[in-house]
Amino acid sequence: MGVKAMLPSYELGFYALVVTCAVLYSGSGIFQASQDSMNRKAFRDGIKPGWHYFGRKMDVADFEWVMWFTSFRNIIIFALSGHVLFGKICSMTVPQHRAVMYMIYGVLAVLGSMGLVYLMIILSHCLLLYSVALAKQKWLCYVAGLCCLASFKVEPFGSWQSGFVTGAFDLQDVLFYGGCTFTIMRCMSFALESSQKEEGIYSIFDLLKYNFYLPFFFFGPVMTFDQFHAQVSTRELRRKDDEMKSIRVNALLHVGAIVAVDIFFHFFYILTLPSDLKFVNRLSDWSLAGLAYSNLVYDWVKAAVMFGVINTIARLDHLDPPQPPKCITMLYIFAETHFDRGINDWLCKYVYDHIGENHDNILKELVASITTFAVTTLWLGPCQVVYIWSLVNCFGLNFELWVQKFFQLGPFAKLEAKLSGAMSRRIRAAFGAVNFWAIVLYNILALNSLEFALLVTKRLLVMGFPVSTLSIWFITYCGVQLIKERERILAIQEEEKGDKAKVE
Repeated sequence: MGVKAMLPSYELGFYALVVTCAVLYSGSGIFQASQDSMNRKAFRDGIKPGWHYFGRKMDVADFEWVMWFTSFRNIIIFALSGHVLFGKICSMTVPQHRAVMYMIYGVLAVLGSMGLVYLMIILSHCLLLYSVALAKQKWLCYVAGLCCLASFKVEPFGSWQSGFVTGAFDLQDVLFYGGCTFTIMRCMSFALESSQKEEGIYSIFDLLKYNFYLPFFFFGPVMTFDQFHAQVSTRELRRKDDEMKSIRVNALLHVGAIVAVDIFFHFFYILTLPSDLKFVNRLSDWSLAGLAYSNLVYDWVKAAVMFGVINTIARLDHLDPPQPPKCITMLYIFAETHFDRGINDWLCKYVYDHIGENHDNILKELVASITTFAVTTLWLGPCQVVYIWSLVNCFGLNFELWVQKFFQLGPFAKLEAKLSGAMSRRIRAAFGAVNFWAIVLYNILALNSLEFALLVTKRLLVMGFPVSTLSIWFITYCGVQLIKERERILAIQEEEKGDKAKVE
């Protein structure tokens, strides 16, 4: 049945009421637990004095978020503001050479922040993969690129290279490995695109312009070389109608999100609470489910803010960067689950879609997903938690296809054809609710810990059965129906736009 199947408005209103009440009830439990644990000794490292306006302590368990918006806030603002001003001047005076100017600014910023040795390490890998690209052999590009990536993600090679970089500050490791690994992914994209070029090869100058674009350098997102090269080579810089208004609105939204997250952390200690399993085990099943889900939502917000800020700057430079990840509250299928759209696009283009093709064949899909998660495991850094995360998510992605193929068999297809569109949608939402919690449980083990994931699974599926299990499943079913309603409205809007374009 199509996505346009409609449900009665009173039914959707009931679903919205159920989800709202459940969120408020679960949130009140987390708030009470946060208040009770404010002065707990086990949480002294994760809960520190916050804004004096609130008179409450603040959850500071995520050191990256704290560093970005406290210790290194001024440095980040200075570097990115300088890029924006430098880019604006270049766009107005020498638009045909703006990519070169971006590269020069990026090289100087990397040199000033990380030092000459770090810059030499980056350049050596760029030169190596450029040399490989000259052969125009795809398999060689994959082998060389993955070996270079492994040299940063597998010990002792990673520590050996990082040992050359002197100095010590809080974000040095993050900047070192972020810049190096994203460089490898960009160089692999360059090499693979060069191998597909019919005549000649792109110059190493093109690679350096691509790699040293500062907003993307340390934290991404990865923009494939063909897209970046085409966009920075455009000499006529024109903006769409109301594009600057959209950029300003997005910038204000990101600032608002940063402030909102900081305020939220004064009242809900969602990152620190999971570190004490004995304390967490005393929470109700509802609060525990809300705690697990809120951790996943926070990680999405963090990614959306980080990539959103970077994308805003890239749009000021007349680029069309990868969009922030799809909101986690709108996901109930594994095929759309990701926190970094740039890496997801890279993996889809060069691995997943390349092997899986149209993703209808079960065997090809299995090989494609296994290969994709193998590369993802190397990208994240091989360890026990990452192995388990990759295994369960790879299984979830394939199981999704297996179930889809199973219900497309003759008897089931005929049975669904006899059902109304609304009833078909209800049945699909019931399965989607199960999938939704599979996504949550499979991903919190990487975001928090394996022990916390096992505790949540045991409480919700074993100890909480049947009351908590079925109650949470029904609430999730209501949420999935609201997601499907939004998808229905968007599908209708897209169809209307298409019809309007045909008429014009």
